[in-house]
Amino acid sequence: KQTHCRMNNMFASLQEVQLSLNESVFLSKLCKISDFYDVLGVPRTASQKDIKKAYYQLAKKYHPDTNPDDPDAKEKFAKLAEAYETLSDELKRKQYDTYGSAGPGASGAGQQQQYWRGGATVDPEELFRKIFGEFAGGRGFGDLNSMFEQAPEFVMELTFMQAAKGVNKEITVNIDDACPRCDGKSHEPGTKVSHCHYCNGTGMESINTGPFMMRSTCRRCGGRGSIIITPCIMCRGTGQTKQKQTVMVPVPAGIEDGQTVKVPVGKKYIYITFRVQRSPVFRRDGADIHSDVMISVAQAILGGTARAQGLYSTIDIAIPPGIQTDHKIRLEGKGIPRVNSFGYGDHFVYIKIKIPKKLTSRQRMLLLSYAEDEMDVEGTVTGVTRPAKGKSTHTLIHT
Repeated sequence: KQTHCRMNNMFASLQEVQLSLNESVFLSKLCKISDFYDVLGVPRTASQKDIKKAYYQLAKKYHPDTNPDDPDAKEKFAKLAEAYETLSDELKRKQYDTYGSAGPGASGAGQQQQYWRGGATVDPEELFRKIFGEFAGGRGFGDLNSMFEQAPEFVMELTFMQAAKGVNKEITVNIDDACPRCDGKSHEPGTKVSHCHYCNGTGMESINTGPFMMRSTCRRCGGRGSIIITPCIMCRGTGQTKQKQTVMVPVPAGIEDGQTVKVPVGKKYIYITFRVQRSPVFRRDGADIHSDVMISVAQAILGGTARAQGLYSTIDIAIPPGIQTDHKIRLEGKGIPRVNSFGYGDHFVYIKIKIPKKLTSRQRMLLLSYAEDEMDVEGTVTGVTRPAKGKSTHTLIHT
């Protein structure tokens, strides 16, 4: 009996050692898990808004429903939930910043193990549903696949003036929308659906992932909570059909090339990216526009006014005497409306002096006479002879 008792005690001791080793290995693995900030891909100074946005984007990417062939998807998804649960709570985040990054050899190693031992207390799926609801503006959803659908993208061509001033422009698109026969319900009108007993009508099933009991979309009913017995003959039970629709797009004034807007279409939305054509007159820099105006030699020398094409109307520009080519004139508030702001940009007009290629005899005589009186000429002027004493003479050449 004594021998038997000693063997039992030895066996119990071995079990305790094994359990202790298993726990140590488990804690060691947890300690080696990437930093929570690295898990979410945010800096340690990230705001709560940035943390929530990062979690939402990554949770969509690694959700088990979108990665059915990835055996590690559930673990990644759960890890994201644990990281978000910790960093979204200011008290837990402060504790994590204090103890969570301590190395195994640091003085706070014992505290670190105690911190890690707590683990996550939130259901990863429930957390994602909550955050998704916030990003979706509080809209409910039945089929979880809807949250992973990528909104279709289209390209709309705009002229320079349409983009600058804004316009309502139609575009015809082919999109998936609610089936007109079953109104998106997926089953034949007049038929009934069967209660899903696999998830008891909740649309969710519980899955043991190891350290977590995670709730995921029901694999039998796809999250609907019911089984379709008679699928709709038009959409074949999908609840959606490809439909051609004409959409009126309100193009905001000041939109730039490559910008994208979100446009609602029925119960869904689409993304439209704008491609803005170049203008033969204007050059754009944000809300400012630039253009050139041609003036004559006489206007440049004597001054006057010039007419320039503006964004909204023709503009009279005062030309001061002696203006030089490439002189820049600023027309304040005559540019493009500032997007997501107030006011307008400016219109900058650059002076270009038009040199005539042909002259009449009278014009030539007048220019030669003018050239005689020029005293600051470096080089020579064709048709003008300058004697050594400084007087100039010219030879009239008939053309």
